[in-house]
Amino acid sequence: MGTYSEEQLSNYCATVSDTEEERIKNAKEMIKSAINDSAEFNALDYEIFEQGSYANNTNIRVDSDIDICVMLKSTFYSAYPDGLTYRDYGFLVGTMTFDDYKGRIFRALNKKFGNDIKIGNKSIKIKSNSYRVNADVVVAFQYRNYRRLNSRTPNNFIEGIKFFYGKVEEVINYPKEHIKNVTSKNKLTELQYKKLVRIFKNIKNDMVMVYDKTLNADTISSFLIESLIYKLPIEEYRYSDWDNTNWDNTIRNAIHYLWDGFNQKQCNNWTEPSECIYLFHSNRKWTQRDAQDFLLKMWQYLGYK
Repeated sequence: MGTYSEEQLSNYCATVSDTEEERIKNAKEMIKSAINDSAEFNALDYEIFEQGSYANNTNIRVDSDIDICVMLKSTFYSAYPDGLTYRDYGFLVGTMTFDDYKGRIFRALNKKFGNDIKIGNKSIKIKSNSYRVNADVVVAFQYRNYRRLNSRTPNNFIEGIKFFYGKVEEVINYPKEHIKNVTSKNKLTELQYKKLVRIFKNIKNDMVMVYDKTLNADTISSFLIESLIYKLPIEEYRYSDWDNTNWDNTIRNAIHYLWDGFNQKQCNNWTEPSECIYLFHSNRKWTQRDAQDFLLKMWQYLGYK
């Protein structure tokens, strides 16, 4: 037995409380109404959807913030198979700039939330109150990946998002593919995948508080933990009866499996749960060494031999 009892670990599987769920719902609905009620969006084709831990149902009780993406679809970016361009798909050059679109979203949110919003590095941040949780609104264009499917058909693509920050930096990711794949993984593990993610997140937060404050949110992020646990094969959850999981054994063997993956360089080919982007590429805030160091510290913190 490690540092935690089975009862403690089972409690760490839980999602947010009903009260927090209501505050999340309020924030979400206010953001949607702010955008939908703005006349600046009447002629635009856009979509508002959740992403991040809440959308993936891996959020924990001390982390009940919500991420909302407002994705423009009437102007989009694309990746095409070699030798093809937008002309081969019958597309025209878009006219909406990212700054223009972001400005429209800011004005709509400012009208609804007033001084409770500010421009962050990669999102528009909305401050919490007793009625709603903190929220990050990600302003993005639709990203159509035709290349990965070698698709020549305009409506056959993998959908992602693309946004910009700073003067030249851009981000491309695939939140809908992420949600689809972690949902599938959760079903294959009889709902244990997301529970194990929540346990790891809670333990990491405990480690920061009482053991090592260098395990900050940027380096050992919620997203990184979710991605690492996603790499565990189904059989790594089968150390006891599905209905009576021994979480201590599951955690121990999960760390061992991931550690071996780093030592054997399997991690070089690991991807995000979206399975579209490598987990350890050069532009990440974390490195393979950061992740491996976290696993070692977690092993030691849990008192494993």
